[in-house]
Formats: sequence, structure tokens, C-alpha cells
Amino acid sequence: MTETTRQGTEPTGAGTGEFHTRVALHTPVAGQLASEIERRLLFVSSQITGYELDTADGEVRGVTLRSAAPLPADELTEKVNRVVDGDVRKQRTTPPKSVWTSSHDRVVEEGTFELLAQAGAVTEAGEGQVAVGEPLLSLLAYFDRAVKRILGEDFNPTEYRYPTLISTEALATAGYFASFPQHLMFVTRLHNDIDVYQGFQRSYGETGIDSTVLDACHNVDYCLPPTMCYHTFHQYRGRTLDAEGVHVVTAKGKSFRFEAAYATTMERLWDFTIREIVFMGPREDVLASRELFMRKIFAFVDELGLSGFCEVGNDPFFGGDDTSARIWSQRLMELKYELRLTVAPGRTIAVGSFNFHDDLFGRGFGIDYGTQGTARSACVGFGLERLVYAFLCQYGLDSAGWPATVREGTRAVGGPADPGGPLAAQSTAKRSASRGQGASACSSEGGPHAASADDSFPPMDSR
Repeated sequence: MTETTRQGTEPTGAGTGEFHTRVALHTPVAGQLASEIERRLLFVSSQITGYELDTADGEVRGVTLRSAAPLPADELTEKVNRVVDGDVRKQRTTPPKSVWTSSHDRVVEEGTFELLAQAGAVTEAGEGQVAVGEPLLSLLAYFDRAVKRILGEDFNPTEYRYPTLISTEALATAGYFASFPQHLMFVTRLHNDIDVYQGFQRSYGETGIDSTVLDACHNVDYCLPPTMCYHTFHQYRGRTLDAEGVHVVTAKGKSFRFEAAYATTMERLWDFTIREIVFMGPREDVLASRELFMRKIFAFVDELGLSGFCEVGNDPFFGGDDTSARIWSQRLMELKYELRLTVAPGRTIAVGSFNFHDDLFGRGFGIDYGTQGTARSACVGFGLERLVYAFLCQYGLDSAGWPATVREGTRAVGGPADPGGPLAAQSTAKRSASRGQGASACSSEGGPHAASADDSFPPMDSR
């Protein structure tokens, strides 16, 4: 059953009001799977601008979709139920499992991004894109250097800088198309033909740029990389690694994931920076390496006094016939752990993940380990913008209140002597004014709620 209604009589956009479309699920879904429904709803249709789940007695019984124009109710009912039935309903419910919790519980208030924007430290450059200045530049460099330092205490990593573009072949070999089609971003260009170039020049002069330009683009050989480790596996394809311990490769680079909605903060970006580490070798050694490095990172976070935890997670597999089975397998075997830090009262974001792939990529890319057969692999990825943002949410913009190791570390990477100094007065005034006020409500219209619905990081098929 569906019902489309218009809320209010005053237009909220360009001559339109807000429309609500209520969609009933064929049968209810366990409330524990609500987040799995949320992380998929905005991919059901580009016309959906927000949503609320209709819940009762611990079950999700339907959804209310928001849009700027009336939605085709029957079509949306079929689509929502298709996604829920295929991706969510068959999932087995498991209680959250934490493998580490910080010993600190910091008081975190809203408004950090607004303070940064007011001071000119961040500027929204577009949908899911943010330009950053100090103190973020120094903090980005500090946290990246800290991760590399911790890695170097126990391993001898080889570092690479990879191109921005990644071949379509590499992502296909990694199984990315079947696993995460909703995040995929192709790179194309005009077909190299004089008639195409001159035709484009004429049409551009008459109508500007629109989707018809794609008719003149034939190349789909490259994509924007969703994470760094695919570059590494593609680089090592067809190789036999020396059987001399675990091989460790690290890289930092820009990564890209399309999202149906972006938070107006640094919590969810279209264009973001990852520091990634790949471990390759025998199964038990790779697992031990992941565990050792993970525990070292927990200690680092604890030493900085940051509030957070690490829990068993799963990737946002989408639309496949075996989606539910893959998610269950990933959680049951604890193939993915997510490090989450507090950014607002009652809300955390994933700033890193620790993934074990077993032989998935070794098999797919033909990577062997000595005479022992297919190499096993694991990867660890940190979203540097998220890590810095979580730090600022917890410690504020006044660097005088930061841990001494961070102040010294930002200076060591070439940052100003007082990176947060110019922002300190604004930060203090704003936070003082906000004390005693309740936290702002969450919504699913590209704000904080949208960021928390699916903030796993990075998406990685680690079956």
C-alpha cells in the first residue's frame, strides 16, 4: 500500500512543496537491520531527497520517502521492496561486537564544521567536496606521518604513489562492479575524431553541456579509484612474492565514491584522501600482521585521549543475488573491523578499517607466495579527512588544548607554530554560547543522519 501526500502549502524549492510517499514493506524486517535499509534507500531513486523508517514493536514496517515532486508510488513500492528483499531481509541479525573501546569519554559538541567554515579553514567546493586550509593541512600531514611511523615500528613497508586513474580492468578483476556498483565512477573523454570535436564545439556553443555529450564519448577504460589497495593488487598481478615474511605496501592518494547524498561536513566526501596499507603473504602471518598493527593504532588513539571504539563491520554490498550471504560471512568471520570516533553527542563515524581478504585478491590477480600457492592479503585504510575532523570535533580548534604530541607533530611537518590560534577565539565563543543547548536533531536529507546511515570506510569486498 502506498500513499503520496503533499506537506504544507508553501513551496520549499523552485515552485514545489515537499511530497511524502509512504511505502509498506511486504512483510516487516527486524529492527536490528534498520541501518542496512537506510544505507540503501537513497540509491533506490535519484528523486528521493530524504526518508524516515516506519517502525513499531521492534520491526521496520515501511518507509516514508521525501521528494521535491510526486513520486510514482507503485514503481517506488516495487523498487524499495526489491532492494529490501534482495539485500536486507535475508541477513541474519547479530548483536554489535566491539573489539576495543577507548578509555576516554570526551564531551563533544556540535558546530565544528561551521566554525571552520566561518574562519575560512574549510570551503565547500561542490557536492561532497571541501577545500581545506590550516589547521587541517598540518593535522592531515601529522596523522599521515603518525600512521606511517607506527607501521614502521614492526614492518619495513614499500611506499608507492599511484596515478589518480585506475584501469577498468583492475576494478573488474577485483570484483568491484558486482559488489559496489552504486559507488562506481567512470572517467571518459570525447572520441578522438575531428568530426566529434567540431560537432561538440558547435553543440556546446548552442546548448552548453548536458548529458548528450556522452554520445560523443566512447572510452570507458578508466575509473576514479574507490580506494588505494586496488592499485597495489593490480601492480603485483601475476607475480610470485619471495617467501621472506609478509610483504607490506603502503600508499596515500585521492579516492572517490559516489554517494546519493553527502553530509555538509567532512564526514562524507566524494573526493577524499586515504592512507592505505596492504599485507600480503601466508594466511596466519597476514592475520597476525593485521592484528598487531590494529592494536598499535588503538594504543595511539588512546594515547591521544580520543573517544571511540572498534567493532566488527561489513561492506555496503549492493544489488547482488548473494548480498545477504556475503554480509553474513563477512561479519561471522570478522573479516572487517571499523575504527569509529565520536563527532557529536551519540554519533560516531568510521575513520579507518582493518580488512582480511583471505585469497580473494591473490587468486583474482594471480599473486603467489613462493611455492606455497596463492598469497593471502589484508588491508588497512584510514580516511585522513575524517580522522582530522573527528580530532577537531573532540578537541576543538584552539591548539592550546590539543595534546602536546599533536602540537609538536604539526610543527614538525612544517605547520605554523600555533595552527589553531586564529580560530581559538571563535571556537571558545561559539562553544560557550552553545552550552546548555540540546544537540541538533538528525535528518536524512544529506545532513548528519545521512552520514551515519552508511559510513563504512573504505568499501572493500573482503569475502
